[in-house]
Amino acid sequence: MGSNKGHIEFIVNPKSGAILKKRTARKFENYLRDKGWEVLVRRTKSMVHVCELATKAATDAECDIVVVVGGDGTVREVAHGLEGSGKKLMIVPSGTENLLATELGLSDDYRKLVRVFEAGFTRELDLGSANGRCFTSIAGFGFDGDIVKKVSEKRSGHITHLDYVQPILETFRDYDFPTLKVVADDEEIFNARGVVFVGNISRYARGIQILHQADYGDGLLDVCVYKCASKVEFIKHFARTVLKLNAGAEDVIYTQCKKVYINSPSENVRTELDGDPGPSLPVKIELIPQAVSVFVPRAGKAARLGDRIKQMFKQE
Repeated sequence: MGSNKGHIEFIVNPKSGAILKKRTARKFENYLRDKGWEVLVRRTKSMVHVCELATKAATDAECDIVVVVGGDGTVREVAHGLEGSGKKLMIVPSGTENLLATELGLSDDYRKLVRVFEAGFTRELDLGSANGRCFTSIAGFGFDGDIVKKVSEKRSGHITHLDYVQPILETFRDYDFPTLKVVADDEEIFNARGVVFVGNISRYARGIQILHQADYGDGLLDVCVYKCASKVEFIKHFARTVLKLNAGAEDVIYTQCKKVYINSPSENVRTELDGDPGPSLPVKIELIPQAVSVFVPRAGKAARLGDRIKQMFKQE
């Protein structure tokens, strides 16, 4: 894909990514320049700054494409800023999980990134809005919200999967599953103790397929509720999900909708959006259809297991 008339905004989160991933981003930047593009590198200072940079790019008539280098949080804020602008977004994944990039079929392999960019194939990406806060991938309510809060409190820069080990163990030790009320498209579908996930993509951390029917561009939110009142039940849900046996189970509720309302009588139920702490309950989630145009491989398949394992070892 050669240069047209405008420039490329190259938004980089300098705190995200291990050394090898940062090298990939620099190689891709040099590739763009060699192809004749004018590349304007913007280094982010905060998540608020990320969204400000993307919002400015969205209204810049001279900007043709936005490239984002970062993890899920950085990608989320760029997507939020570009919403409805028609600007094309290219993701260079450099975070810990890179949930959305993996779902799109992208990896941090330089040659694959170049092939995707040169092919120029894009798809429309839906977004979710939780109490006005954007997310691209998955919102979690309950157990994983507690984990994300603990990780966030200790975070000072780039994190790896190892940073999640202690928070997961502590949360599992202390967690008491709260009652959660879930209303999908104005119909109450659940009001009991459990764990809830809402999102646009099928895979969660480590590639676990929770929202197995999700399609990031189908104009629907996917909702998965695990009926769960004890740690034993939670372990059962986890094992079945890993083995892809959770679909259709009687203690699992799965639906698709355009809006979701979640609340709880319990105080301090934690939430998370794309791996960052989310808003306090009650939370109203609405779908923003076809919000951003993103580069994807023409095959449109999620990244292979081998690619995910390679990414994991590059960052630890």
